[in-house]
Formats: sequence, structure tokens, C-alpha cells
Amino acid sequence: MDRTLRVALLKLHTQKAIPASQFTVAQRSALDRFARQTGAVTCQRQGRGDIYRVSDTQLFATHLAALSPQTEIVNMAEHLPLRAQHIAHARDSKARSHQHDCHYPLLKAVGEQVLWRQGEYGSELPLSQLTRKFGASSLCIESADTWQSQQPLWLVENQALFDRSDWLPTETRATLLYYGGQLDGRLLAWLTQRPRASRIVLFPDYDGVGLANFARLYTRLGDACEYWLMPDWQIKLARYGSPQLWQDTFREFTSAISLLPDYLGALTEQMRQSGLALEQEAVWLPSS
Repeated sequence: MDRTLRVALLKLHTQKAIPASQFTVAQRSALDRFARQTGAVTCQRQGRGDIYRVSDTQLFATHLAALSPQTEIVNMAEHLPLRAQHIAHARDSKARSHQHDCHYPLLKAVGEQVLWRQGEYGSELPLSQLTRKFGASSLCIESADTWQSQQPLWLVENQALFDRSDWLPTETRATLLYYGGQLDGRLLAWLTQRPRASRIVLFPDYDGVGLANFARLYTRLGDACEYWLMPDWQIKLARYGSPQLWQDTFREFTSAISLLPDYLGALTEQMRQSGLALEQEAVWLPSS
């Protein structure tokens, strides 16, 4: 109710008198209740419709401030972070769309001379050097930037695969990016904007969520991205697969299946027939 009333009062705050037809049914109900309780707003017949008016400016401002403490700030979008605007607007940083513009993925180099460059600014991130010194690094990425690497970019779902890179194919020279379960929309937008690496490889859990994440990536990048199948995945799926994980992510599996490339058909069919899904960390387990 507070949210509905706040939206209605903010409309009146800017115009002082507004036809009832410009409010939703819920907003009119909230305004009528507010008018009866406070007298700060009235609803008057005018012509063929009703008009809501602010009848007591000071009282109206007091109640509006209780719901939206700094209405003047709401229009300063170019000066304030989005969540700060929401606090001013509704005392809640998550009141409306609240995702930050920038994203800071955690990155790690595998091998030597792994670099990221942003050409127009002459910026360079020496990822191999930073990984040796600090264990990992990060970039502030935005879809319009021009950060690129000449090496492949591997996206991994679970931290264990980020902490230890000995599961990767021999001689791998690449960037590892840890995305923590779900591919962030800002990361997808960034990858879509321009070629970011020589190859994009996703290694997720072999479950509905992992396949759905790849479907989101493949829909945007097509064959420029790859779903990595670990050696002996068929044996490991049968030996170490989880029926509970399969059940828990079956909905995502069914929504993703039609969006996947043909080469994943053997994996998805074995998952379907066995009723099993497999977590990434099985890459370290024996297959014989």
C-alpha cells in the first residue's frame, strides 16, 4: 500500500491537480483512503471525470516526506548512484531496478603473459603478473568498454575450479573468470558487445542451471563460445551423478534444451535417461 500511495503522491507533487483517469485503480483507492484520513488531498468532480488536487500543501508535503524523504533528488540521475536515488525516493535501495552499472568479475591467469588491453586508452592489465603477486585480480567492466585479451577466457561456476587450475588441459594459457552460479546479465552484455577473447569457454555444472547459463551465452555468441566437456564425462556422470541435483534443476533443463547446439545432445540425452546431473568438481575424480 505504501508503495502504491507513494507513486500516486509523487504524481500529485509534480502537478498539484491530476485527472483521476491518470491513476490506476489501486492508486485511486490509496488516494481516496489518504484523503479521508488526512484531508491533504481532495477528489472533485470536474466535467465528465474526477480531479485529484492537493488541498493542504504543508500537510501533503509532510506525508510525502515520510514516504519519499527527498523527492528533489530523484531527478538527479546523472549525479547520484542508482541505489542512492532509490533511498531518497523510497527509503529502500532496492525499491526499483537496482543493479549497478559496473560489474567487477574475479579474474585469474593460467600461464604466462596473459594480458588484457583497452586500446583507445592504452590501458593494460598484466593478469599473469598480478596473479603471481596477489592470487587474482579484477576489471571494472561496462558493455561499451573495449577490454580484450588475445588468450581464451574460461568461465567457471564454482570457486574450487577457480582456486585450482590443474584440471585444465595441458599447456592452457588463458584467463579464468569465476561467476558464482549464475551468469550476471552485465557480464553477458559485455561479452556480447564485441569480441573479448580468442575463445569463450564455459565450464559449468552439468545440470539444468549450467545448461541454462550456456543457452543464454550461446544465444548471444553462437559458435564463438563453447561448452566444455571434461574427459570421460560419460563415466563420471554415471558414477558420480546426483539424482537430487537433476530433480532440483529439471525445470531449467527443459527450458534450455531447445536452445543448445547439437554437440551437447549426447550429454543431455544421458542426463535425461539416467536422471542424473553432475557437479564440476567431479573433474578431479577418477574414471577408472
